Amino acid sequence: MIPDVPTWVFAYGSLIYKIDFPYLERQRAYISGWERRFWQGSHDHRGTPESPGRVVTLMSSPGHVCGGIAYLVEPSVVEHLDHREKNGYRREVTEIHLTSDNSVVYGLVYVADINNHAFLGPAPLEELASHIRRSKGPSGSNAEYLLNLDSALRELGEHDQHVTALADAVLAEGAT
Repeated sequence: MIPDVPTWVFAYGSLIYKIDFPYLERQRAYISGWERRFWQGSHDHRGTPESPGRVVTLMSSPGHVCGGIAYLVEPSVVEHLDHREKNGYRREVTEIHLTSDNSVVYGLVYVADINNHAFLGPAPLEELASHIRRSKGPSGSNAEYLLNLDSALRELGEHDQHVTALADAVLAEGAT
């Protein structure tokens, strides 16, 4: 069900840097109990049905904090985001901590759990990096997605060891 009032949406992946939707407000934010992982397949953006790329999802991780951006959006934007995040993601309601004033709001986050059709799961770092280096889809190369996310997180002052290590591994092999 799409909300009928403006709603906060937490961004932890490409929604941080590829903003193709209007918003009422944008703030740095974080959610607790989750970690980013490149464990979700992308059959429609950074890969193909025959050769999916890898994009981030959130994995439950008690005690961890995932930093990103919160957007306050009109209900019509949620419909757009549902379409954009259609490849295995589902909406969940979560507490979002807004860093500007340390307030907590409830909002939506898109999560692709291990039971979705596109979940690829964990792999060793070099295997993930190799997969990302060779994948591309209608929205561009998988390496571009990873490197844009790494850059956006650095600009926010967010350190994500998983993303940084993958970006370093992909760059070490000369991907652009």
